[in-house]
Amino acid sequence: MLKKVAAINDLSGVGRCSLTVAIPILSALKVQCCPFPTAILSSQTNYPEFTFLDFTNEMDKYKEVWNRLKINFDCIYSGFLGSMEQIDIVSKFIKENKTSLVVVDPVMGDNGELYPTFTKEMCNKIKELVKISTLTTPNLTEACILTDKEYHDNYSRDELIEIAKDLSGLGPENIIITGIIEDDNIINLAYNKAKNKSYFTAVKYNNRSYSGTGDIFTSIVCGLLTNNYDLEFAVKTSTNFIYKTINYTSQFNTDRNDGVMFEIFLGDLISI
Repeated sequence: MLKKVAAINDLSGVGRCSLTVAIPILSALKVQCCPFPTAILSSQTNYPEFTFLDFTNEMDKYKEVWNRLKINFDCIYSGFLGSMEQIDIVSKFIKENKTSLVVVDPVMGDNGELYPTFTKEMCNKIKELVKISTLTTPNLTEACILTDKEYHDNYSRDELIEIAKDLSGLGPENIIITGIIEDDNIINLAYNKAKNKSYFTAVKYNNRSYSGTGDIFTSIVCGLLTNNYDLEFAVKTSTNFIYKTINYTSQFNTDRNDGVMFEIFLGDLISI
């Protein structure tokens, strides 16, 4: 039997991000992806125009049907949440599925700034969600928000490990701090609390940025951990996959909002 992941995120018709990357990537990793939409958009929100259908009012009913059907999820994977109410619904869903691996991507900000839709109160709610997760995958900005540290972009590796340890003190067994720029490299730091062990994975940074790469990264990690691969392997696999897709996509004059051409490389994941 394939394992099941409940993937909680928005669905954009155009722009490779959120559920439109989670579904094919988890499927390639031989995991059944069960989408739990938070919103439906014609195109992701960085495009100059998009429609937006808020799914909040349906989310409680959606999960209650799953409960009545007695569907068990091996993993719950939460991405962008746009309101206090959505965070509360996801928190309740996690608590109702006590045996699930819980992956929380605490999407709140980047480059030292909160996203415009986020408030301090919402950040505190996200912190409560992180406390009941098994794995959390913040970028450096989000890691600083969660640990009440002042953001800057020149932390030493020892300081980064201390931030990861502080994050693990909130509750998660595993921490991954993503997208840290170090000289001409981009690094990801993984930390496992039980082993008190950290792993740095670095690749060359080509100064190209595309929408949705964080969603791809976390989806790969989620799928691999659900299938019992270890944290170090999951982070290395995800980092190398993103590096390869960015290098390939950067050969073409595409809109960064379109995301990376990850479809070309799904065979790499299927072969694992």
